Amino acid sequence: MSGLPGAPATAELEAQERRLTLHRFTHDDAWRLGTVLVELARERQAPVTIDIRRGPQQLFHCALPGTSADNDAWIDRKRRVVERYGESSLLVGSRFRARGTTFEASSRLDPDQYAAHGGSFPVHVDGAGVIGTVTVSGLPQVEDHAMVVEALTRLTTP
Repeated sequence: MSGLPGAPATAELEAQERRLTLHRFTHDDAWRLGTVLVELARERQAPVTIDIRRGPQQLFHCALPGTSADNDAWIDRKRRVVERYGESSLLVGSRFRARGTTFEASSRLDPDQYAAHGGSFPVHVDGAGVIGTVTVSGLPQVEDHAMVVEALTRLTTP
């Protein structure tokens, strides 16, 4: 159990990551994924910022109306969690909560640099492992995470 209201259980978060492993991730794939996220956000009038990276290179970034530089700061903090742990930021936070603690209290990482809040997801490629991140910021953390999962699902479904 994730311990966060509305969040999927830890086992479901793990299953999402296995299911959403990609066969490849090119610049064009990043563009398609970013475009799907922008479309989802506009359909829902969701004020989000979107960031997609392969390694340290930013391949896609979009800040929709209603966002601010604070969203970029949240993206950086959530993305660093994925880069460090190789799992979604929501899953990392869920694992800490399952142990009866919080990421902030037990990770020994600077909370100004790391946030195990939902919204950042690893870009996992068959045979290569985690090669990047896709991050959304602007909604409650479970909704940020769900939007990324929905977009990745659309990208991976023929």
